[in-house]
Amino acid sequence: MPVERIRSGGEFETRVGYCRAVVAGGWVHVAGTVGQGDSVKEQCAGALSTIEKALNEAGCRFCDVVRVTYMLPDRADFEPCWPLLAAAFGENPPAATMIECGLIDPKYRIEIEVTALVPGAG
Repeated sequence: MPVERIRSGGEFETRVGYCRAVVAGGWVHVAGTVGQGDSVKEQCAGALSTIEKALNEAGCRFCDVVRVTYMLPDRADFEPCWPLLAAAFGENPPAATMIECGLIDPKYRIEIEVTALVPGAG
């Protein structure tokens, strides 16, 4: 089965050497994704939008996500994002983990990584 690489054109993709998502063996692995904006909610919304585009390009939607990892430098910033996350995943919530850690640039307040199963691949 071929491996498909999905690029979003983000500044770190070429600098670090990765792509937004990889589709392999019926799975979509979306790299850790940050969003722009001053508030954690703006950044969360931006990250979700970028993730949604990658999922759509791979033939998936948020309802196909089986695993999500949230990474934040300050765990207190996580709760303001909950309504956005609940709206994105709706009635199909994935298994989830939240990690408090440093991110690639101090301006980022949340990074989101997901794994999805391509419909019909399971």
